[in-house]
Amino acid sequence: MSGPLAGIRVFDLSRILAGPTATQILGDLGADVIKIERPGAGDDTRKWGPPFVKDKDGKDTHESGYYLSINRNKRSVTLDVAKPEGQEIAKRLIARSDIFVENFKVGDMARYGLAYDQIKYDFPRLIYCSITGFGQTGPYAPLAGYDFLAQGMGGIMSVTGDPSGQPTKVGVAITDIVCGIYSTVAILAALHHRAVSGRGQFCDMSLLDSQVGYLANIGLHYLTSGEVPKRLGNEHPNIVPYSVVRCSDGFFILAVGNDSQFEKFCQFAGVPDWARDERFATNPARVRNRVLVYQMVNELTEKKPQQYWIDGLNALGVPVGPVNNIDQVFKDPQVLAREMKISMPHAAAGSGHVDLIGSPIKLSETPVDYRLAPPVCGQDTDAVLRELLSMGDDEIAALRAKKII
Repeated sequence: MSGPLAGIRVFDLSRILAGPTATQILGDLGADVIKIERPGAGDDTRKWGPPFVKDKDGKDTHESGYYLSINRNKRSVTLDVAKPEGQEIAKRLIARSDIFVENFKVGDMARYGLAYDQIKYDFPRLIYCSITGFGQTGPYAPLAGYDFLAQGMGGIMSVTGDPSGQPTKVGVAITDIVCGIYSTVAILAALHHRAVSGRGQFCDMSLLDSQVGYLANIGLHYLTSGEVPKRLGNEHPNIVPYSVVRCSDGFFILAVGNDSQFEKFCQFAGVPDWARDERFATNPARVRNRVLVYQMVNELTEKKPQQYWIDGLNALGVPVGPVNNIDQVFKDPQVLAREMKISMPHAAAGSGHVDLIGSPIKLSETPVDYRLAPPVCGQDTDAVLRELLSMGDDEIAALRAKKII
């Protein structure tokens, strides 16, 4: 293995999206991730389809696109931690690991003898990351939490969508993903602390905390002014014009970030007087007159095609761009140049490979290493038990017969 985390091992008892997002990032950075899955079932997302990978006959396999999206660079081990013998094997694997990640409900790990307080004295260097809906404390701690609930409870839906329509969730499970990223940051910080102190620690991560955490400027809009932000569709609350605008063949994004860019837009658009009009000359003035600004801009931009505006304004340093469909994203020359679409060999795929989204992490000295395609359920069980626990064939066969693995 290569990468900055080579030599670090992760005991990954997470599933669905937030936990697997964190452990995939760790795996991409070189960690050895041992993904624990239920015998005969596996990660819930394996069934979240269609679409599924097609075999050589064009038929669906058991590998969903959802599962593939966040499970590369991991080794899959089936292990029933609900059984005492499975719990003992789990502890033996934890003893060989640096990091433990789980995203079960508060209290579930204690039932299996695997809660942090139950094992921290046996494994004082262990970094234990627990991801839940609401965290380990507070009135909501016992409740089940999901991305959709966190988006609603955490405020992002109240500022997303058409002002005249319903509150709207983000099109991807953004709170799960952000929580996974925050969890990775917490784990890496804990690793550094351990390098200094020799001690592990508990990382208490929650979906709702993560959602509130990334409210950022929208949250501070309220905390600073006392005004409750409203849905503005594609408009920005503090910058105008900064939205999707019309063109003769569809739409494009016009993202004017300062007065100089607005002046350049006006010059290119043939309306230089707008930049001198006191109603529009400064960003605060444009924000106060946003309805009029967008009416005038749209009436102007809809007269020319998208490429006219994108080519002309980009040349002047005014930020503009298209609104791409997902197929256009993965054909975009910049996306391809940055290797954000990759292919990896996969035995279940009839084509012999699966296409995946690349890592956005670009490191000059220790680049991301795509070593392992998302594993089929339990494909590494025997190898890991032999390698890490020195089990023989008879012992492995006996565990399989008892459905422990």
